[in-house]
Amino acid sequence: MNDRSKRRVRFLAAFVGLFAVVWFLWDTPFVYPVKLFVVLLHEISHGLATLATGGQILAIEVTPREGGLCRCPGGNAFLSLSAGYLGSLLWGGLMIWSAERFPTLSSWFSGVLAATVGGMTLLFAQQSFAVAFGLAFSAALLAVAWRASAAVNRVLLTALGLTSCLYAVLDIKSDILDRPELRSDARMLAELTGIPTLVWGGLWIAVALLFCFVLFRWAWRRA
Repeated sequence: MNDRSKRRVRFLAAFVGLFAVVWFLWDTPFVYPVKLFVVLLHEISHGLATLATGGQILAIEVTPREGGLCRCPGGNAFLSLSAGYLGSLLWGGLMIWSAERFPTLSSWFSGVLAATVGGMTLLFAQQSFAVAFGLAFSAALLAVAWRASAAVNRVLLTALGLTSCLYAVLDIKSDILDRPELRSDARMLAELTGIPTLVWGGLWIAVALLFCFVLFRWAWRRA
């Protein structure tokens, strides 16, 4: 077995191991804070899309039951509603890409992520739980960025990115495909466009699966 084959075997083993940990601990307290973090990223994505298209953010909320809300009037409603799940994928992909593409700078990327989420929390979170969680998670992430090695931060970014991508897929299935009657992003987009909720759910989950496949193939080829 040549060196490249060995690297790919190690990459596959590490990826499968990390995926298994996230998957089997999905409904445990170990993954719960990360899931809340991903919910926060989801709501931030709605807000950023609204700001980018001329709207404003009034408030970002996250609940202990993994719910979230972004009060963001104005802007392009189509892009804002689409930005939640697709934003989760982009956040996840950006974390994994940065960790793999620039491993020695992983600590800096963790710090930038912490500062971004902390800043958005201070600016737009009004609900006490959202403020407390956003600042606590950002502080923990900043501490890891400051104190831990680049290798540790690389693993952390990969784990957070993987969870963000996985959460997008599972949440689309749970909230849209399994329960289309819920007032989800897809339901509101259906009301806006006249295209059924399940169509949007199917389209988004297809995009999510394709995105994850392309991301994995890119990481595999780099190994």
